[in-house]
Amino acid sequence: MITIIAAAGENNELGKDNDLVWHLPHDFKRFKQLTTGHFIIMGRKTFESFPKPLPNRTHVIITRNKDYTPKVPEGREQDVIVVHSLDAALLKASADKQPFVIGGGEIYKQSIEASDKIELTRVHSTFDADTFFPEIDQSQWEKISEVRHDKDEKHSFAFTYETWVRK
Repeated sequence: MITIIAAAGENNELGKDNDLVWHLPHDFKRFKQLTTGHFIIMGRKTFESFPKPLPNRTHVIITRNKDYTPKVPEGREQDVIVVHSLDAALLKASADKQPFVIGGGEIYKQSIEASDKIELTRVHSTFDADTFFPEIDQSQWEKISEVRHDKDEKHSFAFTYETWVRK
């Protein structure tokens, strides 16, 4: 089962200048809880937005650059795999029963047809962004759960965890 995991604003905004446009600590905790121990598939820019590889996950980086060598701390090389297509990424991640596609926008667009589930954090505001999540076609997807989190002292925006499965 291939799962897309993302956080997007009301107009499907993902981020700007290769960064998130909000800070939601509970969403980070949920992302960590769901993806730890799994393969995470991402584009090069998403990988490079991390200060270092995320712990306890195998990173599958998609890039068109055949000469790309990611910067990886010594001893973490086995946690990073570079491939040159979504198909190659899915093949590498097939060792995991639950790989996650974690972005960015272009990788989400490419992978939505191959995915079985979407874990979407819908951030209840609009944002200035340059990267967007694809529209969820409700003729192909069904929302099976939603859990709202109101704005509070740690979260500047209300948000809802939405789980979608392919019909």
